[in-house]
Amino acid sequence: MSAAPKIQKILAVKGMNDILPPTSAHWEWLEEQVRAVMASFAYRNTRLPIVEPTPLFVRGIGEATDIVEKEMYSFEDKLNGDKLTLRPEGTAGVCRAAIEHNLLYDGGKRLYYMGPMFRHERPQRGRYRQFHQIGAEALGFAGAEVDAEIILLAHSLWQKIGLQGVQLQLNCLGQPEERRAHRAALIAYFEQHAEQLDEDARRRLHANPLRILDTKNPAMQTLVENAPKLMEHLGAASKAHFQTVQDILTAHGVAFTLNPRLVRGLDYYNLTVFEFVTTALGSQGTICGGGRYDYLMEMLGGKPAPAIGWAMGVERVLELVKEQGIALPEPAPDCYAVIPDVAALPQAMLCANALRQAGVSVQMHTSSAAADGSPSMGSFKSQFKKADASGARYALIFGSDELAKGEVSVKPLRTGLALAEQRNFALADVAAWAGDLRA
Repeated sequence: MSAAPKIQKILAVKGMNDILPPTSAHWEWLEEQVRAVMASFAYRNTRLPIVEPTPLFVRGIGEATDIVEKEMYSFEDKLNGDKLTLRPEGTAGVCRAAIEHNLLYDGGKRLYYMGPMFRHERPQRGRYRQFHQIGAEALGFAGAEVDAEIILLAHSLWQKIGLQGVQLQLNCLGQPEERRAHRAALIAYFEQHAEQLDEDARRRLHANPLRILDTKNPAMQTLVENAPKLMEHLGAASKAHFQTVQDILTAHGVAFTLNPRLVRGLDYYNLTVFEFVTTALGSQGTICGGGRYDYLMEMLGGKPAPAIGWAMGVERVLELVKEQGIALPEPAPDCYAVIPDVAALPQAMLCANALRQAGVSVQMHTSSAAADGSPSMGSFKSQFKKADASGARYALIFGSDELAKGEVSVKPLRTGLALAEQRNFALADVAAWAGDLRA
């Protein structure tokens, strides 16, 4: 009789990773810090679809960007032929939702989101095909003080989670007419030095010459350094707006560097753009970036409305947290229930549920089959090993002697606990002593 064929394992898509315990607890911790900081600035949560119409990103991000040209996961709906895309970023979706639901009818809105984004690029440290972003968007506000506020929001997050050495870089992209004048000057300059352009720069020369300034090609650095500067084309209003942003940040003691080559990778930015960068993550040094996009709402078919926002990479921030040795929570129950006999399970589970209702987390020991097939709880020794390995602070011992007295024995498994010695407590009055296990 021939052997049955081996069933091949199905693995996750390359660059799309499972986030499992205990690592998932680190994500939950970061999300909790974000929620607290967002609430302190009066930003409200919004949750948007992962799949959006492809034209949203083509129109919003820009046809000549790497994201649209190379990286989007786009497909045709089999039922109706709609062109759809897994979202590569969050801002366009936030604007689409604001337009669709007339969100700005009664004034500006401060919003934030969390969730997965998708780009088909080469997976590397802190950068994956499914990656996660947390973003903040202030819609309907034109003032430079909101530019500063949203930068201070990110800065406050770094302070709350304890990150050190994160550097803020600023630039001003001006208004469309100022960028057009700069664009013409760039094209003329690079055409004069066409022999020094690499293939990528030649492709971008007439479609998106500003992106040439962001090249990582060492051979082009001197050429780019000598290129016409956008600041030379800014008018008085743009300069005043940018100066106000700098003044507010300086008043708050937030250090920054002016970086005239900072252009960001999306077409919709104007005026203030910024990035928070680190040297601790190799080439992937940007952990958060954003800027003002006053014309995007109109580009997407809505009424004109000023806006500014940023997005941070969750994977990169957590990499930096780990790199800097910041203490992260390790998930562990308050108590582990040690149950020597199957007959004790009803009372043990009643006690465990009463403790949970009182705010105490309890992990139950579970039975396994004995040699004769009957259920067995295993030895005390093996159960205490599992209790210790769980990280629980206390063991709840449901022995026959304790249960005969209507009690459970609580044994501390760690030092420095409020309950320092093993004690018995009444099963009939769990609420009276549950607080001792939380302290």
